[in-house]
Amino acid sequence: MQQDNLSKINSYLSFRLGNEEFAAHVSKVLNILEMTKITEVPKAPNYMKGVINLRGSVLPVVDTRLKFGMTATEYTANTCIIVLDIEVDGESINVGALVDSVQAVLEIDKKLILPPPSIGSKYKSEFIEGVANIDQKFIMILNMDAVFSTDEISTLKDTTEETEKTTEIEEIGN
Repeated sequence: MQQDNLSKINSYLSFRLGNEEFAAHVSKVLNILEMTKITEVPKAPNYMKGVINLRGSVLPVVDTRLKFGMTATEYTANTCIIVLDIEVDGESINVGALVDSVQAVLEIDKKLILPPPSIGSKYKSEFIEGVANIDQKFIMILNMDAVFSTDEISTLKDTTEETEKTTEIEEIGN
């Protein structure tokens, strides 16, 4: 399906970070993974937990709570990794986002999405496309492409590529 058609879909994957509920457009979500061992990467940014092997490729995993200025994720039975397709400068990059729990897939009519808050938000409002009031609770709709800046994606990509090279060298040496 082309990106134009995907953007017309009103489906969002909702997930929890602390006491807050967020949602990402389903066109950005590739997969939801159970928690797995994350290999730490030296000299990585503090929000980058490390990398995992996803079907033979190296996937950088980001602690979304740290990215949003919250405390680090505490692993529970509900903690999982959402595999996202992020677009930066016309290039598609896969990133794993650590979340406290996945809630549901919601159908949210565009008319029900209110503009993002402009004052006093503890989250950077450029990440937030809008806010939906669903069942008496607010869900912040995130612009996943804006969550990661170009510099951050470059850092993640470089760190991941270095890890891939190191892994290949180790495999050749064995």
